[in-house]
Amino acid sequence: MTATAPTPGLAPAFDVEVHLAPLQDHGNTRAGHRRVVPVTGGHVHGLFTADILPGGGDWQLVRPDGAVEISARYTAQTPEGEYVNIRTFGVRSGPPDVLQALLEGAPVDASTYYFRMSVHLESAAPSLDTLQQSIFIASAIRDADRVHYRAYRVT
Repeated sequence: MTATAPTPGLAPAFDVEVHLAPLQDHGNTRAGHRRVVPVTGGHVHGLFTADILPGGGDWQLVRPDGAVEISARYTAQTPEGEYVNIRTFGVRSGPPDVLQALLEGAPVDASTYYFRMSVHLESAAPSLDTLQQSIFIASAIRDADRVHYRAYRVT
């Protein structure tokens, strides 16, 4: 008898708003065109509630095809004072004119570009143990000074 693996589903888990400082363009490094976007704050609501602390960042790599690899790390703090380390990895891609408009901070319809990420949580808080035993993916929107995303738990 051959077992069949369960088909994964998605369950809404939490919403995140990350506030951003202006982009720092580091130019073409040996890894490629590097950009860094400092995190200045924000909040998380859903399966847990927390405020995003200033000091994290998104270390972006602009690929030759114009797509942007996202690699962000930042810390959130729950109302109980517990820390949550949040790490995302993803890609933002779309037509060159749309990506340029995003870079310039112009309002852009989120349906005209692709922005998806994996979201990893790490915490010493016992109340967040089950969240650390799950996989999350997210669909995101980039605004001029913030990123909004909804994270989904893969069931």
